[in-house]
Amino acid sequence: MSGEKPPRMAIMNRIWFYMVALAVVSAAFNDQMAAVTKASFESAKTAVNLALGLIGAMALWLGLMKVAEEAGLLQIIARRVRVILTRLFPRVPADHPAMSAMVMNLSANALGLGNAATPLGIKAMMELQRLNPHPERATDAMCLFLAINTSNVTLLPLGVIAVRAAAGCSEPASIIFPTLFATSCSTLTAVVAAKLLARFYGPEPPPKLEDYEPVKEERKSRGTARSLEDYLILLMILAVSVAGGLKFFRDPSAATLKEILSFWIVPLLMFGLVAFGYLRRVPVYEKACEGAKEGFDVAVRIIPFLVMILVAVGIFRASGAFDYFVTLLRPVTDFIGFPAEVLPVALLRPLSGSGAFGLMSEIVARAPDSFNAYLASVLQGSTETTFYVLAVYFGAVGIKDPRYAVIAALAADLVGALAALFICRLTY
Repeated sequence: MSGEKPPRMAIMNRIWFYMVALAVVSAAFNDQMAAVTKASFESAKTAVNLALGLIGAMALWLGLMKVAEEAGLLQIIARRVRVILTRLFPRVPADHPAMSAMVMNLSANALGLGNAATPLGIKAMMELQRLNPHPERATDAMCLFLAINTSNVTLLPLGVIAVRAAAGCSEPASIIFPTLFATSCSTLTAVVAAKLLARFYGPEPPPKLEDYEPVKEERKSRGTARSLEDYLILLMILAVSVAGGLKFFRDPSAATLKEILSFWIVPLLMFGLVAFGYLRRVPVYEKACEGAKEGFDVAVRIIPFLVMILVAVGIFRASGAFDYFVTLLRPVTDFIGFPAEVLPVALLRPLSGSGAFGLMSEIVARAPDSFNAYLASVLQGSTETTFYVLAVYFGAVGIKDPRYAVIAALAADLVGALAALFICRLTY
């Protein structure tokens, strides 16, 4: 009918359109059409390669999560953190698998386990989607989860520390406290912004609970009788733990601690999940394969979303539009004392993690102990590739309208960058 208002366009549609449009206009004025054409094909190829690279990780970790779910581990974790999560996510049942999946994702992010964190986050989104009364529209819980995810408190920015150490920095781990401070500020901002925007966007329908089943009692009691094999598994877990302790005892240095945290956590987590399922009499191989099949399907499903967002970012940079954007903001950043050399890292980080990482590495390599290197390292360790996360997580569950998730995430990015500048000025 002519009197009806047209449907409101989702913010991601506007962002994507203007990135492409400004890239083409900028390329026309800068005579960079050839560069934009090349970047469009290269970015599309990169997106597909990235998605294909995710297939293995997605299959592995969603397979392990399936084992943990069948063993009842997710419900156990959810019960332990019920007090905090029920306040943040009041519409998600306290013992729903989404609760524990969100906790595991945020924990993996905090420890810098990027390869493991993404599949765990997608698992959380899939569980939240089961509660969604409008499958193509993000719920308040999804928006809040992604806002927290993109601003997650970071305890150990291991990748950035490694770059600083390789460049010869005198104190490569000195960014841990500033990063923790900046991410704490950005996470608090994400929560507050999401809660305020949820009120502005109005109430949503009640969650869909028809398919939800509480934890079955037989699963809780399964595997209580211990056998010799069970004790052997427990002995293996103890032996690995003792080996790690002895390694650090023999060489109690920061390098050894970083090695243990970097390379021991993932194998121990894998072994722990499988061992827990095996002890609870779960057919671990069969369930892992079942979850891996689901992970394969999800990884293929996100390819179109990755292609579109990475192509937009790629041509936006190649056209020179990104440089114009940096120049436009420079008067403001100069006023607050934000170094011009580091500004591209802060602006590029929400768009391209690899691009920002490359800029940060270049700044650190040039002067490892300078303030610019210190600030760039904290920025890289305390912010997330916002648009990549939104594209992957929403694409995995078929969400077309992200509602206010983009605004909340970008608000958290802004506060995180300002908090990083503040704490770096204070502690350098």
